[in-house]
Amino acid sequence: MGKSKTSDGVSSGLEGTARFQSCVQDQFDNLEKHTQWGIDVLEKYIKFVKERTEIELSYAKQLRNLSKKYQPKKNSKEEEEYRYTSTRAFLATLNEMNDYAGQHEVISENMTSLITGELTRYVQELKQERKSHFHDGRKAQQHIETCWKQLEASKRRFERDCKEADRAQQYFEKMDADINVTKADVEKARQQAQLRHQMAEDSKAEYSSTLQKFNSEQHDHYYTHIPNIFQKIQEMEERRIVRIGESMKTFAEVDRQVIPIIGKCLDEITKAAESIDHKNDSQLVIEAFKSGFEPPGDIDFEDFTQPMKRTISESSLSNSRGDGKSEPKFGGKSKGKLWPFIKKNKSPKQQKEPLSHRFNEFMTSKPKIHCFRSLKRGGAGPEDFSNLPPEQRRKKLQQKVDELNKDIQKEMDQRDALTKMKDVYIKNPQMGDAASVDHRLAELGQNIEKLRIEVQKFEGWLAEVEGRLPPRTEQARRQSGLYEAQNTSAVNSCAQDRESPDGSYTEEQSQETEMKVPATDFDDEFDDEEPLPTIGTCKALYTFEGQNEGTISVAEGEMLYVIEEDKGDGWTRIRRNEDEEGYVPTSYVEVYLDKNAKGAMTYI
Repeated sequence: MGKSKTSDGVSSGLEGTARFQSCVQDQFDNLEKHTQWGIDVLEKYIKFVKERTEIELSYAKQLRNLSKKYQPKKNSKEEEEYRYTSTRAFLATLNEMNDYAGQHEVISENMTSLITGELTRYVQELKQERKSHFHDGRKAQQHIETCWKQLEASKRRFERDCKEADRAQQYFEKMDADINVTKADVEKARQQAQLRHQMAEDSKAEYSSTLQKFNSEQHDHYYTHIPNIFQKIQEMEERRIVRIGESMKTFAEVDRQVIPIIGKCLDEITKAAESIDHKNDSQLVIEAFKSGFEPPGDIDFEDFTQPMKRTISESSLSNSRGDGKSEPKFGGKSKGKLWPFIKKNKSPKQQKEPLSHRFNEFMTSKPKIHCFRSLKRGGAGPEDFSNLPPEQRRKKLQQKVDELNKDIQKEMDQRDALTKMKDVYIKNPQMGDAASVDHRLAELGQNIEKLRIEVQKFEGWLAEVEGRLPPRTEQARRQSGLYEAQNTSAVNSCAQDRESPDGSYTEEQSQETEMKVPATDFDDEFDDEEPLPTIGTCKALYTFEGQNEGTISVAEGEMLYVIEEDKGDGWTRIRRNEDEEGYVPTSYVEVYLDKNAKGAMTYI
């Protein structure tokens, strides 16, 4: 009975151990699933942050493109619009939006480096650590299972040997009680029983030793190895949780760091908006578009009870229209084409046109282009801006003078640089040929002279507009390109414009011509002109292509006659033969005046 109770107790203990081992194995499976879920959560958060950085980059790119789209184009009309405070404020807003976009790029960069990059590396380390812990756990579980199998084998062997010893003992006792069995058989049965008992004792000792060893291993397994592994897994999981919390804080801190700079951008936009000055903008509009025309005077009373020619007072609308217009310039080719403007009579329909209608037309229409001004090539408009109101024309002429002066300064800087280079070549011939820069220096000199002539031309127009000089003389007209062939077409186009559908000329244009073109003076000026005498000779230093009317082409080295010296406008009048004469730039010729000529001197 005692032996049976011991065996039952051992069996119950082994069954409890097996159940606990199974429970531990289940816990390992649960922990493995949970830790894998934690890694999945971390990777999901990394993906979330990565998509946020892509959104920030895309948003920043769109903001920059938006700012660039509305930036003023270089050398365009939009640049002139940015002199107003409202448009400057808008430009400041565009610039601040560009900086604003930069802050979103900073957010993306910081999130990528501080969160996405760090967490990606941490996930790799976490996976390796998790793999190591569960490998140790499986290894410990396999070891305890091996010990358990050894204990089971030892137990079954001990149980078998005990049963064999019992059967041998019963057989011996049976043989010893049987009187018919020989003594030798009884002795043999007795020895066999003793052998089985000895084997049972050995199995018992081995089972006892195995059991003690298993109990020790089991104790270490459940109280040392497994708790340590579980502790490491717990610490790993807690570090993961802490790390994702810190990443979320960093996520917020990255945004918080750029808030002050974004706030400054918004403050600058507010400051730009507050700098808008509506009075200043209105004044700029006034300065930009004021015409300088005098308002029209009172209209005289017209008495239709008596047949009389309608007249207009000097202070009426016609005089107002004439203000600001310079006197027309005529070339030799346009002489015969001017008479229709003067001799054509007004049609009856135009004579009865109400003056109120003409007044309304004046107030709603732009100033008309004077047909006799020298035009730019290509028909873009008069070169002297005579199509503009006086104030606008003054501004355009001043702007043109400033541009030409800048071009002259650039050319002079290049000439000075080449002159210095030539001096270096002269002093050090091994560095280069001094004669190689002469051609370029000559070109620069010609360019500078041309630009100076242009400056003089536009300054003359500017002085005329500002009232500092009387209307231009024949020399000024010559300098401004009066003799260009385009004048003929301009006069013809004006004549066509003045004709009404029935072939007559309008009252307003006829009157304008009558006031500006005295026919007798015009005839006297050209019919009485006589050839000028020769006052010297000249030699062409450079080839000049006389493309404008009134100029003459010369070849380098050609000798010609001088009939009129330079009057200060940069042009010398020369003659090749009786039929060919014209003007050339003074800087292109070397002049030799006769000693007995008045004011004789040499120009180089």
